[in-house]
Amino acid sequence: MTALTISSSTASSLVSRLTNTFAMPSFDTPEKLRPTAYLDGLRGFAAFLVYWHHHELWSHGLVRDAIFERGYGFDGQHYFSALPFVRNFFGGGHYAVATFFVISGYVLSVKPMRLIHAGEQEKLADNLASALFRRWLRLFMPLIATTFLFMTSWHAFGIWVDSAKPQSNYRDEFWWWYAEVKNFSFIFHLGGEPWLSYNFHLWSIPVEFRGSMVIYTSLLAFSRCTRKARLWCQVFLIFYFVYIVDGTHYALFSAGMLLNDLDLLAIKDELPNFLTQFEPYSKHIFYSLFVVSFYLGGVPVHTNDINDLAKTPGWYYLSFLKPKAVYDYKWFYLFWAGVFLVLSVSRIPWLKRFFETRFCQYLGRISFALYLVHGPILWTIGDRLYTAVGWGREPQLTMLANWVNKFPLPMAGPFGLEMAFLLPHIILLPLTLYVAEISTRLFDEPSVTFPNWLYKQVMGSGQPTRLP
Repeated sequence: MTALTISSSTASSLVSRLTNTFAMPSFDTPEKLRPTAYLDGLRGFAAFLVYWHHHELWSHGLVRDAIFERGYGFDGQHYFSALPFVRNFFGGGHYAVATFFVISGYVLSVKPMRLIHAGEQEKLADNLASALFRRWLRLFMPLIATTFLFMTSWHAFGIWVDSAKPQSNYRDEFWWWYAEVKNFSFIFHLGGEPWLSYNFHLWSIPVEFRGSMVIYTSLLAFSRCTRKARLWCQVFLIFYFVYIVDGTHYALFSAGMLLNDLDLLAIKDELPNFLTQFEPYSKHIFYSLFVVSFYLGGVPVHTNDINDLAKTPGWYYLSFLKPKAVYDYKWFYLFWAGVFLVLSVSRIPWLKRFFETRFCQYLGRISFALYLVHGPILWTIGDRLYTAVGWGREPQLTMLANWVNKFPLPMAGPFGLEMAFLLPHIILLPLTLYVAEISTRLFDEPSVTFPNWLYKQVMGSGQPTRLP
């Protein structure tokens, strides 16, 4: 029998890779930020708001969730955390997702739109072909990896997870997971639940993929239009998604594309005259849009009934603006909130600088992984910590009996800022950020490099490149 030997260089390389993969995160930022760096920071901060929103809801329970979801003063309830503007820091997850979609539309169209402006039709075709080829892998590879590991942990470690319905054995679990992920990742799948039971926070990933298809096909369709016609086509597409059909998600993507187009025209001093005449008032306009965005971003979401919105103080007259085409009214207001936010951030210097800070840039780098892993950590470690400090509820009181009030903490403080809620984050926040960092290195970054490598292989040009 031949002994298995590993060369010292191979062993050293392996150790180095493992060390780099599991090393603590670095908050270093590039010496020169790219022009859209503020969007990276905004996306990262939005991902953090999603994390915070879900922890607020999970810890406080279903009965109290309505306080975060309702508007200030609804049904005679008045809480600091439900105040206009303030509420976005407690329940701003929906506002954050709307912002994700606008940013995606903007960023996905940056390079193709530059090629359209330059009249580089052949390069545009190459760019869109590459983007279309890589997009599914880019979005679903990390989802597949993280949900597989989460599902496996139930059986490997015997972890009880609230709302999960594990199968009797791992083989059946694997098949159930495969069937769910297969259907969930097929964007033309009709019927069934829009959620993935292995991580229901990820409902937005198929929307992200469909929104990407809207952007790529729109860019191709409008690529030979005149400047004026191209802008009007984008405006009509947004109008169609908001006021004719129930497509506000895709209006958010399309609006991001339009904002990018206008920014590129502004750089070349080619904005339509209609817009340039507002230049002397731009500071007041963009600050006003930011305030409006922050107000609309806090739209009450505890129900789909527009009559309940009308009963909420501060929303009566706004409730009349909802188009009949929109079923879930919150997305109409979140559409304007997300668009106005992305539009105003780059025009408000102090706000732009905030999203270019080291921490926001770091959050931007790990934002996708943070979105993927914060739920599983919340439902495993977070659930047990919250139960231990006094947030126990059914079925935790039964299924996690050994954790109930293990380390009780005072419930003092404003609703949503209790000591018993804040102190567990001394553990939960660093842990979640670290797992997000590891997931970024293991799954997120390879979901960029692998599709790039694969696309070069299938193109069949030149010598084969080495798999990254």
